[in-house]
Amino acid sequence: MIQLKDIIVRFGDFEALHNINVHVKEGEFFTFLGPSGCGKTTTLRTITGFIEPVAGTVSMQGRDITHVPIEKRNIGIVFQSYALFPTMTVHDNIAFGLKIKKLKKQEMEEKITTIARKVDLSDEQLKKAVSQLSGGQQQRVAIARALVTEPAIICMDEPLSNLDAKLRVQLRNELKKMQKEFGITTIYVTHDQEEALTLSDRIAVFNKGFIEQIGTPNEVYNHSATEFVANFIGDINPLDSGITGPMALSADENHFIRLERVRVNSPDHAGAFRAPGVIESREYYGLYIKYYISVAGQTIKVIEKNDGIRIYEAGEKVTVEIDPSDVMSYPKKEG
Repeated sequence: MIQLKDIIVRFGDFEALHNINVHVKEGEFFTFLGPSGCGKTTTLRTITGFIEPVAGTVSMQGRDITHVPIEKRNIGIVFQSYALFPTMTVHDNIAFGLKIKKLKKQEMEEKITTIARKVDLSDEQLKKAVSQLSGGQQQRVAIARALVTEPAIICMDEPLSNLDAKLRVQLRNELKKMQKEFGITTIYVTHDQEEALTLSDRIAVFNKGFIEQIGTPNEVYNHSATEFVANFIGDINPLDSGITGPMALSADENHFIRLERVRVNSPDHAGAFRAPGVIESREYYGLYIKYYISVAGQTIKVIEKNDGIRIYEAGEKVTVEIDPSDVMSYPKKEG
């Protein structure tokens, strides 16, 4: 559907993207994830045509669009700020792209009515100025405006980042539902790991202009390809020699384990590392409890499901167990 091949982008002497290769499939929800300044938005802007690469090609449905103007790429865009016209009505904002295409009034009205229903905007809201709407409603307007022109793909640049936490979760769910209903290929940019894991079919993890890994949410979380990905996606424990030594893990590698993979007071598992520990403190989250446990000379973070019955107290002695197969290991960097 969309393919980036050996993309290089430079701003003066600074190389922002280094040989980026991505293939987004038809109907896929594909996320670019990474910290600020890693190249994810630059890659999105290269796809949409705001940035022209110094090398490499951008193809859509087998056609080279590397040098095709923005307005001729048939790509819908939802910006971080939504880029709506605040004094114009919701109706006129949605109609903007259709007017550029010079559609007849009746056809234009039919399209606006149809898309408004699909994104849950009422007739009353269509008559309001955008500035009168809530953040969540404005997001729906931005999505409606991007989809009404029936683009081949839609690109979204951190569209939830300006919303409060509760609304962000609510709209995240609605966004995924809408994407499935429309069946439209979606490229989504975010720095939020939870957002990426819950929304995506596949994720590209960016770091300093490179892609560290492309995979499903399960692959990037449970089978992180690099130490950067392991540390960036979710929470993780680095393991010291007090644990890795008895497990006979290589001293030439750095070793990590996810919090939920560490077991506390569990039945013995053959081949697992077991050691006494002491509860240092805990954090109560409702669905689960995070414990900080002193074991083998270091503090390990552990997540335990909250069953409402067994809660460990600070100072309590426990047994910690780690299965070597759950450890993720990466070569130590020289220097």
